Amino acid sequence: MKTLALIMAGGANKNLSVLTQVRAEAALPFGGKFRIVDFALSNCSNSEIYSVGVLTQYMPRSLNDHIGVGKPWELDRTRGGVRLLQPYLGPGITGWEKGTADAVRRNLDYVDEQRADAVLILGGNHVYKMDYRTMLRYHQETGA
Repeated sequence: MKTLALIMAGGANKNLSVLTQVRAEAALPFGGKFRIVDFALSNCSNSEIYSVGVLTQYMPRSLNDHIGVGKPWELDRTRGGVRLLQPYLGPGITGWEKGTADAVRRNLDYVDEQRADAVLILGGNHVYKMDYRTMLRYHQETGA
């Protein structure tokens, strides 16, 4: 089953105050050399999901620099790989994205291009380890 992961990494968590003044929450350092978004990216790679879109918005430069072409997660591929999806304006699209659903809606063209059988929508600001294949298999078996 071809799976596309969309990592929501554009948030500005105002509760983190000074920590998110110059970078998105997903780009905050964790454990020295890592960033919080690394958990979602590593989970994708370890789950053999090699088509990943990272949706950014707030203060994206640090996040963009860190992810680059995705080499640390084996996402530097000709087909699939990692794509940094910046907010944009266009016909019928004005202003900043207003939440997860709006961010996904604005990137439906990218989702359609990937021709995936399943789409995972993941938070880029969560610290956990998970193999998504188990969840995807259960989803498929139950017809969810």
